[in-house]
Amino acid sequence: MTSDNSLLLEDYLKHLTVERRVSPHTLKAYSRDLRSFFLVHAMSPVDTITPADIKRHIARLNQRGMSPRSIGRALSCLRSFFVYLIQKGHLANNPANGVTPPKVAKNLPQALDTDQTAQLLAGSPATPIEKRDRALIELLYGSGIRLAELVQLDIQDLDLENRSARVLGKGRKTRVVPLGSHTVTALKEWLATRAVHKPDDPVFVGRGDQRISHRTVQLRVKLAGVKALGIDSIHPHLLRHSFASHLLESSGDLRAVQELLGHTDISTTQIYTHLDFQHLAKVYDVSHPRARDKQQGDK
Repeated sequence: MTSDNSLLLEDYLKHLTVERRVSPHTLKAYSRDLRSFFLVHAMSPVDTITPADIKRHIARLNQRGMSPRSIGRALSCLRSFFVYLIQKGHLANNPANGVTPPKVAKNLPQALDTDQTAQLLAGSPATPIEKRDRALIELLYGSGIRLAELVQLDIQDLDLENRSARVLGKGRKTRVVPLGSHTVTALKEWLATRAVHKPDDPVFVGRGDQRISHRTVQLRVKLAGVKALGIDSIHPHLLRHSFASHLLESSGDLRAVQELLGHTDISTTQIYTHLDFQHLAKVYDVSHPRARDKQQGDK
């Protein structure tokens, strides 16, 4: 990579960190995708890169077996980088514009049904670990928060009196989520097992009273699923999906679900409108005048 390209790349990554405040995970992905492109175009000044160069890069990624979703992310990353260079006066046009990524099959997120979630949360936890696990599962399903948001929660972020919690979401955006009565009860029972704690202590801890890790939460949720349902595929994001689909099915309020999930774009939330299509189809068949058969309609 030319020294100029290297400097521009470092400036952009710094911009992502300081000004856009992207997560470490996002920063790592952007860095990896950009460096992958410039490995091939190491000696090409940025103002000589063409749409054909971008298309060839997309083709190479496809040949390596990269998924369409990952290729789309890599293209989006390049497009954003070139937008930044245009804003800084290093480019006149964006060579990634007009380049389309491979089509991604839209897989509907899986969700537990209400009976399964009730079964998952049945019984009375006895030990401190069981109470901790119950509290975090109640919180994941009861409020739909992300795994990263749960792990980062401090005690001062909880307002159990008013049944709410303040969470730090993607892009370091803060939002307040409601806590159901079952979640509040579970949190109180878990916190009661702890020694004296300070406001800035983490809500959920593991060994040595250290903040619980993402991996530990994933393992404990999976174990709970095995014990309660005989299913080894339960994970935190599945509980978030279940929260969204159950709430949307009951309320039909897409905007409210969007706010609760912390989605910036409502199109991200709209995927949940397809989750219960079979149920909606049955309602349609029973309720809509034009859905009834002719014999019934003539009665």
